[in-house]
Amino acid sequence: MAEKSRRVAQTEDLSNVEFETSEDVEVIPTFDNMGLRDELLRGIYAYGFEKPSAIQQRSIKPIMKGRDVIAQAQSGTGKTATFSIAILQSLDTTVRETQVLVLSPTRELATQIQKVILALGDFMNVQCHACIGGTNLGEDIRKLDYGQHVVSGTPGRVFDMIKRRVLRTRAIKMLVLDESDEMLNKGFKEQIYDVYRYLPPATQVVLVSATLPHEILEMTSKFMTDPIRILVKRDELTLEGIKQFFVAVEREEWKFDTLCDLYDTLTITQAVIFCNTKRKVDWLTEKMREANFTVCSMHGDMPQKERDNIMKEFRSGQSRVLITTDVWARGIDVQQVSLVINYDLPNNRELYIHRIGRSGRFGRKGVSINFVKTDDIRILRDIEQYYSTQIDEMPMNVADLI
Repeated sequence: MAEKSRRVAQTEDLSNVEFETSEDVEVIPTFDNMGLRDELLRGIYAYGFEKPSAIQQRSIKPIMKGRDVIAQAQSGTGKTATFSIAILQSLDTTVRETQVLVLSPTRELATQIQKVILALGDFMNVQCHACIGGTNLGEDIRKLDYGQHVVSGTPGRVFDMIKRRVLRTRAIKMLVLDESDEMLNKGFKEQIYDVYRYLPPATQVVLVSATLPHEILEMTSKFMTDPIRILVKRDELTLEGIKQFFVAVEREEWKFDTLCDLYDTLTITQAVIFCNTKRKVDWLTEKMREANFTVCSMHGDMPQKERDNIMKEFRSGQSRVLITTDVWARGIDVQQVSLVINYDLPNNRELYIHRIGRSGRFGRKGVSINFVKTDDIRILRDIEQYYSTQIDEMPMNVADLI
């Protein structure tokens, strides 16, 4: 199939984005025209959606039609809702069997997807269970025995449930891999293949991500059939509406003082501070608290219950500054976050987009500030070039921009 790059109809959120698609994908400008069931439409409008975003206008229909789809769009443009709506449309709620499996790289993301599906399917009597590690096995077994239309989970626990024959796969017709670049990366690849082997041969596969490196796209031929590709060009990936700055700190020690100076700015709305290691998160949290600053923190080594509580506090706005590792960088949506600080620059370019994509979700404004040591300048310039974007020195009046 000849690949065409074409200019598409302007939409408010990704105006003038060039979508590179493997065939002419129909653009459907309203939810009403997508042929969705009434009770699903009610759920979509009740959730607060008015008009589909660019990725939703192009991807919901092909997924509904049963095609294999690779959908790539910026962070915060409604990718979760894209596949959630298509999933809900495809369900037969008269039988309580698992028909769709959604796999994500983190427990928080799997839980968030479950919440979106339940919210959008509020008028459909849909059963959706989050099947994630770190939770009670017995509870999982009970929920799955009861019957779930959709299972949203992390690969390890899902595979465990399939092996135990608690999660029956015979009625599964769709597999969705969220943040699929990470899912098909080293750590998860084997587990995904393990799960995939147990699914019926005709299972539809949907891949969703903000970043899809070439080598991942090449792998898809192994388990996708003639997929429709809906891709945003890489240089369109930088998030418009997010102002990006850097603060030059000559030495690591200076980062802490800079952060303390910025603290009042952070708490205007809500801020997320990224460190590259769990140890650094613990260290920084302790140091900030010693200096009488209120912060909360989260990383993958914490017990699941604790992670849930921290997320709850942060979502409700009780805590305003969250220090975390990249476990949080992907897909977690807290509306009020309009400031992201990279205390450490991320280890790869893809993570940068996922991190700063936490702010300014779906067309809102945001600010990201990078703490840059002398030897980091090169990495920063590399990120700038890669995404053809501009990262300027932080102005004194940064608080006015948030």
